[in-house]
Amino acid sequence: MLTLRPRITIAALKGGSGKTIFSLGLISSWLKKGRAVAPFKKGPDFIDAGWLALAARRPCHNLDPFLMSREQILDSFLTRSADAEVSVIEGNRGLYDGLDLDGCCSTAELAKSLRSPVVVIVDVTMVTRTAAALVMGCQKFDPELKIAGVILNRVAGPRQESLVRSSIEHYCGIPVVGSVPKLRGDLFPERHMGLIPYQERRFAEKAIDWAATVVEKSLDMAALWRLANDAVPLRDDAPGISTLDRFSPSPRIGIVRDSSFWFYYPENLGQLNDLGATLIELDSIRDSTLPDLDALYIGGGFPETQAEALADNKAFKQALKERIEDGLPVYAECGGLMYLGDYLLVDGKTYPMAGVLPVSFVLEKKPQGHGYTVLEVLRQNPYFEVGETVRGHEFHYSKAVMEDSEKAKAIFKVLRGWGLDGERDGLCRKNLLAMYTHIHAAGNRTWAASLVGRAARRVRKKNSRGSKRRIDMPRNLGYTEKSHGL
Repeated sequence: MLTLRPRITIAALKGGSGKTIFSLGLISSWLKKGRAVAPFKKGPDFIDAGWLALAARRPCHNLDPFLMSREQILDSFLTRSADAEVSVIEGNRGLYDGLDLDGCCSTAELAKSLRSPVVVIVDVTMVTRTAAALVMGCQKFDPELKIAGVILNRVAGPRQESLVRSSIEHYCGIPVVGSVPKLRGDLFPERHMGLIPYQERRFAEKAIDWAATVVEKSLDMAALWRLANDAVPLRDDAPGISTLDRFSPSPRIGIVRDSSFWFYYPENLGQLNDLGATLIELDSIRDSTLPDLDALYIGGGFPETQAEALADNKAFKQALKERIEDGLPVYAECGGLMYLGDYLLVDGKTYPMAGVLPVSFVLEKKPQGHGYTVLEVLRQNPYFEVGETVRGHEFHYSKAVMEDSEKAKAIFKVLRGWGLDGERDGLCRKNLLAMYTHIHAAGNRTWAASLVGRAARRVRKKNSRGSKRRIDMPRNLGYTEKSHGL
């Protein structure tokens, strides 16, 4: 069956060309006109995805060819765009930049999988007709890709704009759908390798409104709407996102979500929900204790920005440590790993963290791990099978310092990426597993079942000491009741 899904992919010739600002502005502008917009982000990026979600007033889902199969990508797109009038897919890096000579996992490959029209942003700083040669090169490089339009960025003035526009439209045969001058007063400052997370911006709404104003003044909104609606219908005969067996009664899983820990893929939380878990939000800075929980998930973020506040909340750290010692199932990624260590050293100051794992972290000026990861499971742990290969990504400026390597035995061997030290990732203590690598649940169907399954088993133990509630356990989850690790 063919289904209409108006869509457009915003790409560029290189990173830092304005993809996020234009995507935000486009989404916000269409939303103000009453159009429902489904946002998507190519790649594992969680900061841009957070901004896109804020602009669209709905979750932004990542479409990642490295972490997901083509079928999983198509399923996710069709499912998450079903109630939208249009989808905006923001690419990453340069249009054809991938992992190998064939451009594996590039924005172009994703656009081809989704058969999406592509609008390419071209930075025209100090060029005129050469811009047409660049665009033509992109067209000829892969004729199967539909480059439907061009946006000129950082235009110096009317004379340059006229010559570049006429050159592209004459030689390339595609329309220039926008011309943006060199902007002043950019409200989107960057930190590390991308935008500052919107959770840290007091004026996030103002910044998005500014992006919408730029887009409405500089882009041909009617032409972009036509391009999106000219997208060919997609064949909707894939099996769809599979329904997961639910655990009953519902286990309670805590999610630490605050100004320190806020990065969770929507699919990760969605799978926990789909399996029957009730998600309870916690604040590691303001809460003084933990509620009654059956498991805990601490996601990524930037704990270094709130290091003093995290260190000062001794009651929460002590309560967390006691629950972990009592066997509470806990899964932590990146920022969560840093929080569970002994100390966090930021700008020469040392801040005590939860003290659960025998490792400390030092914030460096340069990235210590950035990109896709591939891990091999070496040791038993609560959530992954020994011998399993796990794909994910990492993004951290912190460096792990382990004084006693024998005591801190890692769970994973790093086949790609950096992890703790270029060779290892993942530390375990009882039913806690913490790692630098982030996983995406859409490409890993066992992780959520393992976490919810272990949480449900904890409920069953509680009930056996009290009421007679029965829990139906899905089969083949691949876990045991043994505690592993330190």
